[in-house]
This record gives sequence, structure tokens and C-alpha cells, in this order.
Amino acid sequence: MNKLIVLLLFAILLITYSAVAKPVSSNTTVTYNDKSSHIAQINANQLVLVSGTTYRFTVDTPEDKGLVNTQATVEELLNEIVATDGSKQRYQVTANNGTLKTTGIIAEGDVLQVTAQDGKTTKKYTITFKSMALSGKLTLAQNQITQNTTQSITLSYTAGQRSPNARVQLFFPIGIAPTLNNTSVNVIGRGFVKLSELNTQSIGRVGSLYSYSKVGAVTLTKSPNGGTILTLNHLDFRPANGADIVLKINDVNLKMLGNVTFKAVYTTSQPSVLNSAGTGNETTTLSVTKTISNFVRVVNRSMAYKETPSTYTSASFKWSFVGDAKNIQLQSSINDGKTWSSAVAVLDAKSGTAKVSNLKSNLLYSFRLLVKEGEKKGYSNEAQFYTGKMDVKKFGVNADDQLDDTQKINEALAYLNKIGGGTLHFTKGTYLVKTVHLQSNVYLFIDKDATIKAIKGADAPESTWFSDKKYRSGLSPTAIGPYADPENYMTKQDVGHHYFNNTMFFGERLDNIKIIGNGRITGDGNLVNGDNVMNNTADNRADKMFTLKLCTNLEIGGLPKTEDLWYDPTKDEPYYIAKDGSKNYNTEDMLNIDRAGHFALLATGTDSINVHNTYFGKNSTANVRDIYDFMECNEVTVTNIYCKVSSDDIVKPGSDCSLGFTRPAHNYKVRNIIGDTNCNLFQIGSETADDITDICVDNIYVLGANKAGFSISTNDGAHIKNIHLNCGHTGALHSRSKMFRTTTPFFISISNRGRILGADVGKYNFTDNGEKHSELLVKNVNIGVVENIIINGVDIAEVYGGSSYGDATNRWKPYDGKQRKSSPIIAGYKLPDNETVEGGLDFKLPNGQHTGYIKNVSFTDVNILVKGGNPVTDTLQTSPELGVGQYNVANLKTQPSYGLWARHVMGLTVKQSTFNYEKRDSRYVIYLEDVIGAQLSDLKMVKPTDNPTLIGVKNVSGIKTNNIIYNDDEKGKNPKQYK
Repeated sequence: MNKLIVLLLFAILLITYSAVAKPVSSNTTVTYNDKSSHIAQINANQLVLVSGTTYRFTVDTPEDKGLVNTQATVEELLNEIVATDGSKQRYQVTANNGTLKTTGIIAEGDVLQVTAQDGKTTKKYTITFKSMALSGKLTLAQNQITQNTTQSITLSYTAGQRSPNARVQLFFPIGIAPTLNNTSVNVIGRGFVKLSELNTQSIGRVGSLYSYSKVGAVTLTKSPNGGTILTLNHLDFRPANGADIVLKINDVNLKMLGNVTFKAVYTTSQPSVLNSAGTGNETTTLSVTKTISNFVRVVNRSMAYKETPSTYTSASFKWSFVGDAKNIQLQSSINDGKTWSSAVAVLDAKSGTAKVSNLKSNLLYSFRLLVKEGEKKGYSNEAQFYTGKMDVKKFGVNADDQLDDTQKINEALAYLNKIGGGTLHFTKGTYLVKTVHLQSNVYLFIDKDATIKAIKGADAPESTWFSDKKYRSGLSPTAIGPYADPENYMTKQDVGHHYFNNTMFFGERLDNIKIIGNGRITGDGNLVNGDNVMNNTADNRADKMFTLKLCTNLEIGGLPKTEDLWYDPTKDEPYYIAKDGSKNYNTEDMLNIDRAGHFALLATGTDSINVHNTYFGKNSTANVRDIYDFMECNEVTVTNIYCKVSSDDIVKPGSDCSLGFTRPAHNYKVRNIIGDTNCNLFQIGSETADDITDICVDNIYVLGANKAGFSISTNDGAHIKNIHLNCGHTGALHSRSKMFRTTTPFFISISNRGRILGADVGKYNFTDNGEKHSELLVKNVNIGVVENIIINGVDIAEVYGGSSYGDATNRWKPYDGKQRKSSPIIAGYKLPDNETVEGGLDFKLPNGQHTGYIKNVSFTDVNILVKGGNPVTDTLQTSPELGVGQYNVANLKTQPSYGLWARHVMGLTVKQSTFNYEKRDSRYVIYLEDVIGAQLSDLKMVKPTDNPTLIGVKNVSGIKTNNIIYNDDEKGKNPKQYK
């Protein structure tokens, strides 16, 4: 009998336990989720939603239809609420007459009905509206801080809608006191400055019609509860570049345990003045803990991937608390924290570091600290590490060349980011993707027999405050569209540059990304390479392979190589120069990329980049345009690049307005670039909205270039200086640089296109060299500067536009007299003279200059063999000035010399060089016009006998010549000394 009672009691307890373990919630209360932007307030029986307007253009929005209402749709509201206890509730929206609404705009008086998880309990929330801005989002980089420990905290805030002249207020709790000197701020990605320096931070290069004179203004005040209010005024939030405000507060030391709350609100100025609610996602909480809370794994951030036996079997950690080593123990778990053991580690408690080695491979380890005694007694937060490359197929990826793998790959990337970073391994297979969302500290490793292939349906181009459609009106010298609104940054560069989301791989405001391996990545014909991409159907607007915006520490390339890459013309293949000087044709460790659309890589505002050992076009040469485009990027290394053929520039540093502000670019090391292009092998510009300096290029091999082999153009007012070719700044020179089949080997030029914020133009009729022009002239942007250009050690032949791009039958078509050809060019820029302009020139540039000179250009040991064949009458040719929208060699037509043509130059040096032609060319060898100061020495030339003048000059001064030997008609014939 007693046994039966015991069994009954046990059964009752078991049923009771089951009921407790698996409750069915009757909760009907809701709260904000992490997507909430339309909910201003949640009361007992009422939802207050925001109502207002904003400008929001998609690529399809008509130019006059960008003003939109911000009221929530039914779908948006249901996507922005969640049960307060996390249970699975059911939601319905009804009109005030009881009619069920499943789509459409929420209206005043509509009702949200919440049914609890148990299905028995319901609650109704009446919906009202308040004129407010969409809620923003406030987040903490770290949600915990250790009591009585000095640390820094980082807050990020993104406004819910775009606006010029915005204001942000951040409310700090007692105990956290930001000051002008202990706090740094980054506004819309412009870069961190101390609050005390915000007033003087550069706004970038702008014209006089830009309405901002500074990035923002800051004030600090005390709140009624004793905390601090930080107010940032006059912020331009029209650009959207991720977090609008990032604040880093140093030397934070909190004394009290518990939670402290931060709040943020913002105010718009257009289309109307609206305030955000400061509720829901505009608040965030920092937990103050007794135990160590900032125990983290130290991620390898080296710029070059290198795998050693210990790469994935050792890990390092750090934390901020300083203690006694005997009192701190590092623990590890390999079963997701179910059991823990002491880890063998080299631990330095004074510096707060630890390192473990000899971990087992291909396991997920969890680590934590145990403080045995004292104030911080207890366990720290956990950190994780996967000891190996994590096979992406573990996440359910198919890799079967049939099914879309995008979602699973993105889940894998997000997982690795969550555990602190790691390497995602693409093993054998073909992976179909739309848009892959890269993550900080996550590497992609692509095996030799793995292919990642683009499919249609990539992410849509982002919506924007401005429309870019006026830019789409054209690129001609008379197109007013780009200048119609001086503050519309969307019209200052072409459509490929100012949309970022429509790409195969995307990253914004990320750090420490690598795409490494010897597999293949292909656009497979699903990445568009034309300027009319936005006219395509919605599923066919992706035009980039890799798009990185305002990121840091990026590496893309093949497996590590120390050897230099070079080219064998007999095999038409690249090879590595072995240590013994032999040719190693094994290029199987290169990363293979093809069919990359408009850009293989568009890096914008991204710093610390290393791209290397990539083979473009091995499997296909179709659907490709620019290869490596670096817009306002700094600290860039490009090494060992082979491009079989492309339709646009292979390596291009530039600076545009696509971020909503300009940013200078500097410090490039470019080495061993080999390729054939319909455009330029190396090009600075044409986007030159801000300065570009300190570019070192060594060992280039131009197989064909239908524009120039080496091109430098400033078109928008930028200062370009310190550009070196073959000076050995990237390492020892292993070979002379080569240029073949170029329309011109060198094109160094200035125009005044003025594509910057605040630019102003006017249309003028004028005469240039006897020809009438009706063109735009930029009136308030100074002519750019090009200076300090050094070019050494280049051999040049076959000077004609002979790229094989677009020719499926001939690798290179021999010269037949029809292809374009041009002299090496150095061309500054001069505004039309007042007397040549109808009505006169009614403006002066801000610096008063009328002519933009190219300064200090040096050619040493450059050998030029042109095709020749021009008649003596071409000595009368005068090239026009480069007008707005003109920055190509074809715009300058025919030059009066075959060897070198220079105009508007100050300081030209040509020495130890040769000039020759294949067929008699009756033009001058060198022609100098408006050149101030030139030294020509130790030169060998071939002069046509039907032209008595070797060096033609016009309006020159300070010309010095020394030891110039010339031959009559052909090399070696009748050598004479030039006097």
C-alpha cells in the first residue's frame, strides 16, 4: 500500500514538473523588438505610432515623387512587436469597424488584437498617431562592464530617417560623464575625432554652394537626474553609411552594481521638424557586474593570411582586470559549457592576457576565467574559438550548382562573427549566391575545387534621400544634370559607384575581412557591366562582385606567395620568378575571378587593403569592366595581379562623393600588375573629388590598353602628387616595365569637371584654337594640381589601341593603320581667355588661377618606339583644352609630335631616354607649349628629314638641353649632336 502511494506521488510530481517545464503562456502584453521604428509608445491598452514624412528615393522613383509618408503598414507593425515574455503570440489588425486588415496603411482608430500562446486570452490595443520621426536605434558594443574597473564603452546610434541639419541628443546615466577630451565621435563614417575637435574636423572638398561649414557642433549639459546630456547639432544625415553616430567614451569606472540606461533622440529639419520618441530601440542598458565582463579572444588582424601548424590550435585572450596570477584560472569546455576543466595556459594577470596552445582540431572551445578569491570572485563571461576552418556545409549548404545557398552561407558567417570570428571553409562544390553579407573577423577560404557563382536576385540598390536620375541624363560637356542640385552627392559619380547593396559580396563598417584561396569566384553572367543597370528588371541590378564600404583591414587574394609575378609573351601566360631566377608557370595557387560585372572590387572609404595573387579571366573574359577600384581608400597594397582582358581600368585609385562627403586617399604600394584592357592598366581618376597622394607603382606589364598604360587625371579639383613608377619603393625591381599596344603609354592631364558638393557651373560660348565651343565651365572649384611625377625604366612599343577586348578571334590584332594612336601626353588645363568668350568670362576661380599647370614631371630611362606614319602637316595640329566631362586621350585628337607632347607644364625633366618610330613620322620628336622650365638631356632620337625642327616650342621659357643625339629618318643613320 505504501509503495502504491509513493508511485502515485511520484506520478503527480512528474506531471507537475512537466507542466512547469513546458508552460503555455497566457501573456498578451507586447513590447518593441529590434526592428521597431514606427512605435512611439506602448501603453496599457494603446499603441502610439509615429506619423510624418521623409524623402526616400529608390532607383525607380520618379524625380518628383520622393516625398513619402512614414506611417506603418500592417506588415511593418506586425514585424515590430514581440511578446514581453518571448512567447508565441498571434496578432491581428482590424479597422475601427471590425473589418480585418491584412495589408495596407495603419489608420487612426485601428485595433491590434493580441492572442496569447494559450489561445484563450486576448487583448486589444487601440492605435493612435503622433507627429514624430521614425525611431532610431541605440546599441552598445559591449553590454556589460566590470565594477570598479576602468574601461572604455562604445555607443552607436542610427537615426530612423534621413535629414539635413539634424540634431542628436544622448542621455548618459550618473557615473558616466563624457567630456570634450575623453570622448571621440564618428559622424556618418567621417572618422573619429575628439568632441573638442568636431568643430574643426574637415568636411571634405566642397564648393561655395555647399551649405555646411563644419561637420557638427557639440554641447554638454547636466540632466535633471544628475546625468549628462550630449547634444550634437547641425549634422548632415542625408547620407546613410551605417551608424550615424559612434561615440567612444574612455576612462569609464562604475562603482555601483546593477543596470544603467542610455537614451537617444534625434530631430529632423526636412521635410518638417520632427522629434523621435526616445523609447524602445532608442534606449539600451549596460549591466555593471562584479565579475570580469570583458574577457575576449584576441583575433589575428595581420594583413596577410598565413597558415602555420598553430594557426587554428592556439588562441590568445585579454581582459582589463589586473590581479594575482595565482588567483586566476583559465578554464575551457568542449561541450558548450556543460563541463569545464582547467586549461594549460601562459597567463599574465598583470597585463590581463593568456594564451593556450596545442588545442584539438575541429572543435568548438568555450573559455572563461575563474577568479578564486577577492572582489572579482567568480566566473567571467565566455569567449569561444573553433579550432580549424569551419566547413560551410555544416550549416546545410548544398554546393550542388542547383539550389540557392545564400541564406545558409549568411547564417554561417553570422555564427562565426557571434563566436568572435573564424574561417569559413568552402570545400569542393559549386555555391550559388545572391548577396553574401560579410562579417567582421570572419574569413572566407575557397578551396581549389570550389566555385562561388552569382545568380540573379541580389539585394536591391539602397533607397536614398536624393535621386540620381539627373546624372543619368548623360556625361557630355553640356549635361547640366550633375550640377542641378549642388548638394546632391548622388549626381557626382556614375551609378555604379553610389549604390552599394546591389552586389555579390557586401560589407559596410566592418573590420578584418579576408577572402582567400585558390578556388574560383564568378559572376556567371549575372553581374551587369553597363551604365544602364538601373533600367534592368529588379532581379538584375547587381553590378559588383565585392563591395566594401567604410571598412578596415581587408584582404582578397590567392594563397600566400613571396615570389614576383611576371609575364611570358611566347606562352601568353604569367609566371612566378623563382628564387633561382627560373620561371615557375604554376599559377594554381592564385584566386580565380571572372565575369565580375562593373567592378570586381569597389572599395569605398576603406583603409588597410591587401589584394594579391589574383588571376582574372582564366575561365571567361566576358562581363567584366573595372577590376580593382579604390575610392578614397588609404594604405593599399596590390601585388601579383594578372588580368587576361578587361573592358576598364585594372587598378584605379580615386576619390568621389558617394559617401556624401569626400575623403583623401594616400599610401599605395602597387607591384607586378599585368594585363590587357579596353581602358587603362593603371589609372588615377577620373573621380578626383579629393586629394590622392603617395602612390608607388613598380613592375607593370601592359599587354594592351585602348586608352593609356599609365594614366593620371585630376578632373574635380584634387591635388595629386608624389606618384612614382619604377622607383623601387615597393621592393627591388626585378624587370623593366613594359608597355605594348597602348593608344598612348602615358596620359597625365588636368581638366575642370568639378564633380564635388557645392559646385557651380555656367554654359559659355567660346573659341578654342579657332573652333567654336558651347560648353559648361565650372565657376567655383579650383583647377586641380598634378605634381611630383617620377617615371623610370619603361620600354614602350606597338603604340596603338590594340587591346584584345571584344575580339573573340584575335588575341591581338596587328596594327592596320585604323586603330587609334597618340603621343605620350602631359596636358595641364587653361580656362578660355576672356576675349574668346562671348560676353566675356564673368567669374574668377576662388584662388584666382586661370591655368592649372602640371608640375615637376620626370622621365628617366624611358624608351619609346611608336608606329609613326604621320605627315609633316600634323605639326600644325593643336589639341583642344579638356572641357567638362573630357578626360580621355581621344579628346585631345592628334598631337604635333610623336615622342612627347607637353602643354601647361612647370618643371619637366626628360633624360637618358630614346624616341623612335617604325615608319617615318614627320612630326616633331618633342613639342613643348606653355612649358616653364624643362631639362632635356642624354637623349637619343630619330628625326624625320622632311622636318627641320627636332623639338618644337611655343610660349616656353627656361628650356635647357644637353647631349641630345639624333639620327636622320632611322636609328643609327647620320648621328648628330643637337645644338
